[in-house]
Amino acid sequence: MIKTERAIKSNSKAKVRQEKEKIILKAAESVFAEYGFQGATTSMIAERAKIPKANLHYYFPTKQALYRQVVDNIFNIWLQAADSFDDCDDPVEALTRYIEKKMDISRENPMGSKVWANEIIRRAPVIQDYLETTLKDWTESRVSIIQRWIDQGRINPVDPQYLLYMIWSTTQHYADFNHQIETLNGGKPLSDKQYQTAKDNAIEIVLKGIGAR
Repeated sequence: MIKTERAIKSNSKAKVRQEKEKIILKAAESVFAEYGFQGATTSMIAERAKIPKANLHYYFPTKQALYRQVVDNIFNIWLQAADSFDDCDDPVEALTRYIEKKMDISRENPMGSKVWANEIIRRAPVIQDYLETTLKDWTESRVSIIQRWIDQGRINPVDPQYLLYMIWSTTQHYADFNHQIETLNGGKPLSDKQYQTAKDNAIEIVLKGIGAR
């Protein structure tokens, strides 16, 4: 009985912690996207999260720890989008699912993408080690899959790395430059129908361009 009560209390604390961290990370994502790592402060993030600054530091001791978690979150979301490379050997299906998912992420998580873009523009002063290890290893593994499709004659002989760059720039454009897109769309976000058209166009152009079959 005592053990059960302890387990319930432990689970309750874990849920509270998860909720608090979620609120803090959402606030941090938007502040970092607007002001960058240097311009953002934990006071600004605490204010946006509507919690005392001391509470924020209880969960994330330093601004850098919080920033790294924000970056880690968006990168892991992008990694999950690439699962299609692992569980499907058909280039048409794998790339279609990857592009669709990356487009959805840009619509649902625009701030995280902006944080990443701003960091890279500044030559990655905080996450350079991330680029040289995690991102490099992940990219190489996807390049090898695309190269296998080329060797099998299933897509045209394009440079796999440049193909990935093209997909990233196309899909992340809808997050990083959403204000420009909205301005050109009469000051309104793309509707569901418009966004689906954007996804369909991106998929068709990429697949036709590489002769996927």
